[in-house]
Amino acid sequence: MTTPRRILFAIVDGGGTVPADTSVIRALVERGHQVRVLADRVLEPDLAPTGAELVPWQAAPQRASLDPKAMVVSDWAAKSPMGAFAAARDGLMTGPAAKFARDVRAELQRNPADVVVANFFLFGAQVAAEAERVPIAMLASNLMSLPGWGSPPLGPGLPPAKGPLGRARDAAVGKVLDFTFDRGLGDLNEARRENGLAPIDGVLDSYSRCDRLIVLTSRAFEYEVYSPPANVRLTGPRLDDPAWTEPWTPPPGDAPLVLVGMSSTYMDHAAVLQRAADALGDLPVRGVLTTGPAIGLDEIDAPANVTVIRSAPHSQVLEHASAVITHGGHGTVIKTLAAGVPALVLPLGRDQLDNAARVAHYGAGLRLSPKAKAEKISAAVSRLLQEPGFREAAGRMASAIAADMAEDRTVIEIEQLAAAHHPEEVAAVVA
Repeated sequence: MTTPRRILFAIVDGGGTVPADTSVIRALVERGHQVRVLADRVLEPDLAPTGAELVPWQAAPQRASLDPKAMVVSDWAAKSPMGAFAAARDGLMTGPAAKFARDVRAELQRNPADVVVANFFLFGAQVAAEAERVPIAMLASNLMSLPGWGSPPLGPGLPPAKGPLGRARDAAVGKVLDFTFDRGLGDLNEARRENGLAPIDGVLDSYSRCDRLIVLTSRAFEYEVYSPPANVRLTGPRLDDPAWTEPWTPPPGDAPLVLVGMSSTYMDHAAVLQRAADALGDLPVRGVLTTGPAIGLDEIDAPANVTVIRSAPHSQVLEHASAVITHGGHGTVIKTLAAGVPALVLPLGRDQLDNAARVAHYGAGLRLSPKAKAEKISAAVSRLLQEPGFREAAGRMASAIAADMAEDRTVIEIEQLAAAHHPEEVAAVVA
């Protein structure tokens, strides 16, 4: 029988991070734990079905409305992966760290918790937990590979290193990554000083200081050379659809169905969706294009064989799909692979280049520039439909993901951390 624990989540509206966060929250509530969630007020509709208590941010920045462009971080406008990291650094990670710490610490003092679970980019929540001496798990709903972890550092979407030149390449990228984040080190250390904590030497050192860094992906999706620190756990993905998806019925006919699904947050990607729609117009397929909340239905001029809808449960659509065209967000990619469906990835930014690189590395799909013309997209989709090797590779990934999900290792890790906050219980069991 599970001992009920007091669990405090600290999350923000990060688009694709939300369905993964709410999936974990719901699972913990169902196991009888008392779960409170510090979060943006606009996430109330997402959190209400979980049964957890929403505690809105006060000092910390949060999304003001559901307007597609009203995000705290406009990383879509960055010209490079490091530029996107810098926007996230200043907008969430280090710039407002003191404000996030203030809210988390106030909530812990108002209503203590046995463990804090925070989005992996909320270093302020980590500061608060450390100051209050509460265990913390940082939750990453995407790949995590940092300098020295074996795989190439996140950002450019690199393949595994080969030989001395490859290792030198990874070391150089790692230095750029460290430099980019350490430009926020002053803000982070100021937040630490405000909370009675000693400064740290580097922003990314935060990940080695948390009790657990829980990465919600499959080990089979990471490169073979991946070797993260001992506090990192790859616990398998969450495959839940967002709360805002609408009912869906497959379009008539028996031609192969191709799903087009891109970012749920604004990334200025209407033109990419349009080229994908045009590409499917040249093929004997049934296209289903979901715009999500960020792009209006009237922005896409679709051919007759492509149905354009705001949303659909992708997990349901994938039961019928023969291929997927996606921007490469981790949520869409991992659901696609879990269904054994090959993907064409047109990465727009964020972690998407790294997801695209792994899809191509394992032969489970293809990668093109988001600027690719419709003719090139059409040719790539034709390959996915005609060459069986892509579906076979996706099927192997699906089997590995199914094995990951045989038990909820994310929940187990969080429960173990919460129990560690009660050493007297451990002592009683040993006695």
